Amino acid sequence: MVGSLNMDLVIEASRFPEPGETFEGDRFYTAPGGKGANQAVAAARMAGAPGMVEMVGMVGSDAFGAHMLDVLDGYGVGRTAVRVAEGESSGVALIFIDASKENYVLPVLGANSRCGPQQVADAERFLDGAAVLLVQQEAPLDVTFAVMRSARRRGVTVVLDPAPARPSTPEGFVECADIVTPNQREAEQISGVRVGAPGDAPAAAGALRARGVPCVIVTLGAKGSYVASDEFTGFVEAFRVRPVATVAAGDAFNGGLAAGLASGLRLEGAVRLASAAAAISVTRPGAQESMPTRREAEQLLASLSA
Repeated sequence: MVGSLNMDLVIEASRFPEPGETFEGDRFYTAPGGKGANQAVAAARMAGAPGMVEMVGMVGSDAFGAHMLDVLDGYGVGRTAVRVAEGESSGVALIFIDASKENYVLPVLGANSRCGPQQVADAERFLDGAAVLLVQQEAPLDVTFAVMRSARRRGVTVVLDPAPARPSTPEGFVECADIVTPNQREAEQISGVRVGAPGDAPAAAGALRARGVPCVIVTLGAKGSYVASDEFTGFVEAFRVRPVATVAAGDAFNGGLAAGLASGLRLEGAVRLASAAAAISVTRPGAQESMPTRREAEQLLASLSA
């Protein structure tokens, strides 16, 4: 896992203030986050054993950074390659959750932006024994791209969550992944095909596959996901749950997908496992603390097939 580590600063409110207005929120709390760290925790929880997931990234030399490292230890995520940027603040993300439980995220990357050649070298130490590399777009893209290329040379399956959406990426960046997992907005941006509804997902996925991406999984929130690949193509339904917060749903999905593939599941099985992980995560507050175990996800799958 190569990616970001942020401290989430979360505000829940029935609505957001208008310009110039002061409107009182309902709840505030902090929690370790960052797309990279969230997905590392999700994968570790789904892997079921300590030491199966390694995190590569940077935190600042502040209390947030020290706390995030302790939390990774607690979840069994290897963090010997998470380095401390002296004199730099850790990344943070302001997260606003409205009455519908939808979330809006405003990150300040801090130490994450200091990632460079050292993180590429750190990641390469783990790739020879790895099954899956999971990356996002919250760390510097040149670093992420270099690690992706190195993984492909070693035959490691590369899963790219193209989030957060970027106005541009290096040439060949998306095509370097074996599996790309955009949400509707990201699928539209990187494919050039409008994705206004789930029915538009096949066209967007087809456009990305035409560019050389072997597998595209367009995540559709409560509508499930659409998978396009040589192995399996079709819609996968979401599980019906009562949401508490959707802030970590995508991270739970990607971590579950990576863990499922690494454990030997076929693509369709890994996607269904990822869907179960995402469904459970939205029934719990927070990000990393909302990630389910493999047993919990498999119990949800079993309850629907019984």
